Amino acid sequence: MAPAEPEATDPSGADVLRIEIFWSPVAGELREQCLSLPTGATLRQALVASRWFEPAAIDTLKAGIWGRMKPLDTPLRELDRVEIFRPLTVDPKEARRQRYKDTGRRIVTRHRPLGLKA
Repeated sequence: MAPAEPEATDPSGADVLRIEIFWSPVAGELREQCLSLPTGATLRQALVASRWFEPAAIDTLKAGIWGRMKPLDTPLRELDRVEIFRPLTVDPKEARRQRYKDTGRRIVTRHRPLGLKA
């Protein structure tokens, strides 16, 4: 197992966390930002530091770390990937029903082991 990467230090000598934050405000657009935050920073503090949102709106956001929804008071770790989730525009079950109605057949995804041809 490789040794853990040491935490970064800012010029003043304080320990900092390096994180990445991702947000897709609309389909087809992705914003990303690298942030350095003080050790012990929370998910809420990362959202504030991004300056993408009004402070009053942050409590209404759905956000997570590495694709898993987390409370805003969750402490961050070095190299975490913070993600802000958009609300669904269509219920996934309804989308499947509509695709079935349009095509007249069920859409099935078959998984094959890598390296094998169909």
